[in-house]
Amino acid sequence: MKTRMRMLLLAAVALLAGACGSTPDAAPFQLPAENRLPAGATVIATAPPPQRNDKSCGEPTASLRPKSDSISAPSVAAIRASGKIRIGVDQNQFLFGFRNPSTGQLEGFDIDLAHEIARDLLGDPDKAELHPIDSSHRAAALTNNEVDLVVQDFTPTCTRRKDIQFSSVYFSTDQRVLVTKGSGINSAADLGGKKVCGIPGSTTLDAVFALPDKQRPTVIGIENWLDCLTALQQGEVDAASTDMPLLYGLKIQDPNLDIVGPPMATDVYAVGVQQKNTDLVRFVNGVLERIRNDGTWQRMYNDRLSVMGPSNGPPAPLYSD
Repeated sequence: MKTRMRMLLLAAVALLAGACGSTPDAAPFQLPAENRLPAGATVIATAPPPQRNDKSCGEPTASLRPKSDSISAPSVAAIRASGKIRIGVDQNQFLFGFRNPSTGQLEGFDIDLAHEIARDLLGDPDKAELHPIDSSHRAAALTNNEVDLVVQDFTPTCTRRKDIQFSSVYFSTDQRVLVTKGSGINSAADLGGKKVCGIPGSTTLDAVFALPDKQRPTVIGIENWLDCLTALQQGEVDAASTDMPLLYGLKIQDPNLDIVGPPMATDVYAVGVQQKNTDLVRFVNGVLERIRNDGTWQRMYNDRLSVMGPSNGPPAPLYSD
């Protein structure tokens, strides 16, 4: 019986082998190509309206001069009465706004600034109620009254000023390119035909779309920079282009990355404020004046951003009145 079973099995194997050999030209089975980009990622095929050089509203970085009596103004008094100030921040941008995995707490330069605003407004830095939001949702979070302020590397532009207000500028930087070591990309001039991730609605898209046709990449819109980092690590994109502090934050998380090329553009950050709350703009500008003058800004830089090298100090404010 055992011998007979063995013979039957051998015959079955031979039959299968013959069947497989009867179609020598059949293509081997392959899994379909897998799109590992994060949910919501899209190709930005059309250049958005340029924002950085738009002066249709005047100088977009100009803000309202601080006033000593703004602490008692209606919009500021209402926040003081609530006992907290709601501030939109990032939790995916290492150095500026990120969640420390060992403590679960939000940390970074922007987080420190949020606490300084709460300190002056409510007498306690911990009364800043931090709301993590995606970069693409910053303006909407203010117009929908989800937060009172946004402290999240937010660049003042005329387009954004149609819906919200901004404080004076508290940080200045430039934009470059982040790539994987050995990629062969040495500057923005090498991006032609490549895939580059960026945040939809970000001012940093201006410099990417301004590249000559032969250097222009395919732009992949991704909602936050942590997802962009993952896409770069997985080879779904070839590069990222944004401001230096954000690129340094991504590079620190992955030493296999390099920041390359000369500056593509310059950028500045300010605090976003609800359009109606003019007095809150003046109050925040008073906070920014204090931290520029009492050494707090420099201490924050030393604590959070020293990896970028020595600072040039806080940018000087520009006031419109």
